This record gives sequence, structure tokens and C-alpha cells, in this order.
Amino acid sequence: MTGDAGGILDALDPDQRQIAEALRGPVSVLAGAGTGKTRAITHRIAYGVKTGAYDPQRVLAVTFTRKAAGELQGRLRELGADGVRARTFHGAALAQLSHFWPQFVGGDAPQVLPGKVAAISQTVESMGLRLGAETLRDIAAEIEWRKVSLLSIDAYAQHLPLRPALAGVDSEKLIDIHDGYTKLLEERKQIDFEDVLVLLSGMLEVEPRAALQVREQYRFFTVDEFQDVSPLQHHLLKLWLGARDDLCVVGDASQTIYSFAGASSSFLLRFGAEYPNAREFRLERNYRSTPPIVLGANKLMRDKPGALQLSPMRGVEGTGDGAPASARGVTPTPPQFSWFQTEQDEARAVAQAIRMARASGTPASDIAVLYRTNAQSARIEEALASEGIPIRVHGAQRFYDRADVRRAILLIRGQAKAGDDRPLFQIVSDMLREVGWSAKPPEGSAERERWEALNSILSLADEMPAGTTIVKFSEELLARQRSQHEPKVEAVTLSAVHAAKGLEWPLVHVVGLSEGIFPISHAQTEQAIEEERRLAYVAFTRARDVLLLSGFASAARVSRVPSRFVAEAGVGH
Repeated sequence: MTGDAGGILDALDPDQRQIAEALRGPVSVLAGAGTGKTRAITHRIAYGVKTGAYDPQRVLAVTFTRKAAGELQGRLRELGADGVRARTFHGAALAQLSHFWPQFVGGDAPQVLPGKVAAISQTVESMGLRLGAETLRDIAAEIEWRKVSLLSIDAYAQHLPLRPALAGVDSEKLIDIHDGYTKLLEERKQIDFEDVLVLLSGMLEVEPRAALQVREQYRFFTVDEFQDVSPLQHHLLKLWLGARDDLCVVGDASQTIYSFAGASSSFLLRFGAEYPNAREFRLERNYRSTPPIVLGANKLMRDKPGALQLSPMRGVEGTGDGAPASARGVTPTPPQFSWFQTEQDEARAVAQAIRMARASGTPASDIAVLYRTNAQSARIEEALASEGIPIRVHGAQRFYDRADVRRAILLIRGQAKAGDDRPLFQIVSDMLREVGWSAKPPEGSAERERWEALNSILSLADEMPAGTTIVKFSEELLARQRSQHEPKVEAVTLSAVHAAKGLEWPLVHVVGLSEGIFPISHAQTEQAIEEERRLAYVAFTRARDVLLLSGFASAARVSRVPSRFVAEAGVGH
């Protein structure tokens, strides 16, 4: 052990510490919701770097979203493992493809399409067909599923009887669309996001020099959210590894919510069969949620394949969260379910409850409203706006893509070059005033959203250690911008459940818990219902202190009953 490497392990519980000390060979971590998996894997990597077991330049941490990669990168930086790369599968693959293409193919790599729908629409029109926007998006999803499942068009045709039917498109026409879309991209010398992984995989298979370069660059791999790996991603990962097995995978089968997109928890659950010498660890101590929330989540997933039974650790002496919940002003209460006549009634009640929570001292940023589909957000947005409550829609425009945020960062970077030695808070507040920030928040909802975004930059400056210079703060902002590590915005978060995975809030409302909405109406098979159940599990386990569930009885003249998941979690009303 070198330097202060041992200190890195002090923040871990015994189970997390075992994982952090398992630095070599194949390692599988089955980690339940709220069990500190990100803490375990980032400390494992940092410990490997500090002890000299890992060269940071040869470590690659892989996850599925830019936000998650940014969080990993930020935590690793805080732990002193600056040289380690945290990337998405697509981000790492695109960088490698762009590097190898001039060497082994010649010229620049093909342009990556920002989306498939426009090209599919052109293909459909050339066939003399007229299809709606929803059907075009469904076709795009089918093309993605085919590619991530490693199926040729001919092989995909054999699977069609088991695939969902698409409105206005029979099997023969659908195959023709796949074929026409492929030819159109070839003519344009363009590729889509799945092609990035397909082409890189092919290059690593046929070009030994390319494979050798990757394996010389990266020696140690960590893959987070391994339950969401597709056959294509698994294939690429094997090519990255070659004959080596220094791979740590982390996941939770109960949070497999992308099966419709080709993800499979089988790679996580069968890891021991794939690597017979693998060490398997379990993280089942839940530090996030109060005991009633944890017990409800356990009931929902009891006896399901790969399900972990979480142990509630909130308030247990000797854990990382030693204070009893009541000592933090939180009295553990069971999840509650409310039933309303209409969707409007539900939205108004949720908005009023949030207004009361804020009035009693709960910050807006500690509250989230989760729903099954994005279409449900409109009613909630309208109701919250009527109460004057600031909101941010998660998954909409990214924080660092906002024009006002980009301008503010440019001003701060410019001021850093000017050598301003005033207190950091004063400098940053002056720069923010130049782009429209004021000490008093505005009244209008659109202006309030802009103000909250700028104010979050000032809050970040206020949280920096005493004596932080404008130069150091500018560097921190730039690093966060590159990794999409967003600061906290003081607003209620609205999010579809799929987009909320990996996040948490003290107070969570899950709305629309009615049969036909959640679970969604097209979930007809047992397999589809199980996916919906896992999605409900993800939604419920986002809550730390308070979980409020609700649904409504009628919409568009359709009568509904409460979602089966409410009763399965043991929540009464």
C-alpha cells in the first residue's frame, strides 16, 4: 500500500471495501438500489491507482449516458484518479472509430446521423408509402433493436413473428424499409449510432493492429449498469478485452428497464458462467431510502429472477448514515397512495402537495414528479405553473447546452484570464449579472427557469472551498461542462421514469399509477409486464424520505382501476 491509499477505503462499508480491494481478474457486483455502487466502483478504481495496481491512463470506466459518465468522471477526479477515462459505450467507440478510420480505411470516418427518422421518412416516401410520425419512430426503434441484437436483415425477418406489429406496415414492407434505409446511408456515406459500434467491432475483428492498439491503451475495464448491456455492446467489450479478464461489472437485474431496446440482464446473471474464475459480490445495504420504502420495493420484486432483498440501513448505528431519520427531521412513514377521478384532479392535488411541502421548508430541488410517458408531463407542468412552482424537465435541453449558461461560462473564463483577485462569489455574481441574473428571482415561469440555471452557477461558486480562485473555479466549470456534470438547479424535477434511473430525491411523487398507464396498455405479455414491474421498482426506489403514489380513474371515457403494482408493494389507500 502506497501513500494515503488506505484512506480511500475508510469511507466504505465492509461489503463495499471487499469490492474495492478486489483489483484484478473478473469481478461481478450485484448492487441493489441505493446501496452505494457508484461509491464502491469509483473508490475501487481510485484505490487501484493510488496503490500502483492501475496505470490511470489504461483504465476505462464505461456506462450508458453522458450524465452518468460525467458523474463517474467527477467522482474519480475528487478521489485523485484524474487520468482515468469515464465514457459511454458510444463515446468510447466513436473516438476509436474516428482514430482508426484514416489508418485502415482512408479519409475521414463517415458522418454520424443525429437521428434516424428523417432518413427513414425519405426511404418510406421513395417506396410510395405515407406513415405517421409515431410509426416512423417505431421503425427507428426496430432498426436499433435489430442492430444491437446482432441480426442481419435476413435474420431479423425470421424474428418478425415475435416482434410488435407496426401500424400500416406489414412484414414485407418493413423488411424493404430496413433494406432501403441501409442503402440510403451507404449512398450518403453516413452511419447511425448503432453503426458506430458495428463498424468498430468489425474493424477490431479484421485488423489485428487496431485491436492491439486498443488493448495496449486500455488494460482495466469497469462497466456500470451491466444489466442494460445489449448483445452488440457485449460483443464490443469482448473485443476490447481480447484474451484478458480484468473486468469489473456492476448491475441490478431488478433495474433492467431497456429490454425493449435490446438490453439483457442475462450477461450480468451469467457472468460467472462466462468467467468461471470470477468473484461475485453483493451490495444489499440500502442507504438511500427509509425502511418503509425499502420494504415496499422488496415486496414488489420478491422471488423475481436476480432480485436482491435490500436491507434498510437508514438510521443504523455504525453505517455511513448513522443518524436516525427522526434526528434529521424525517419521521419514516409508509408510502401513500391517492386515487383521483381525473388526470386534472391528480395534477392539481400533486401541485398543492408540493406547494405545502415547500412552505414547510422542503427545497424545490428535493422534489421530483415521475411518470411513465413524457406525454403525462403537460398536466403536471400546467398545475405547478399555476402554483408558481419552478420546474425543470429532466431529459429536455441539457444544462450546458443553454445559451445563457454557455455565455456565462465564457465570461467567467474570460475573467479568469484577466487575473481578477477579488473574492470568488463577488466575481461570479458580477459576471452573471451581465447575462441577466439578479439577486431577486423573477416572477414569470420561463424567466424563473433561466434565473435558476444561472443561480446554480453562483451556488456552485459558494460551495467551493475557501480561497478558491476564479482560475480554479473556471477550470472546475470547464471540466464539468466537458463531462456534463450539472450543478443542482433549485426547481422541482419532472421526469419519465426511464430517464430518472440513477437519480434520487428526498420527496418523490409517482403519478399515473392506473392500469393501462402504468403498466402501460401495450404491455400484454408476461415478459412485458415484468419489464413494467421493474420500471415501477426503479420509480419507487428514487425516493429517500417520502414516496407519494397516485392514479386516476377516468381519461378519454376509459375507466381505469389502480395499478397492480400499488397493491404488490403493499401500499394501501
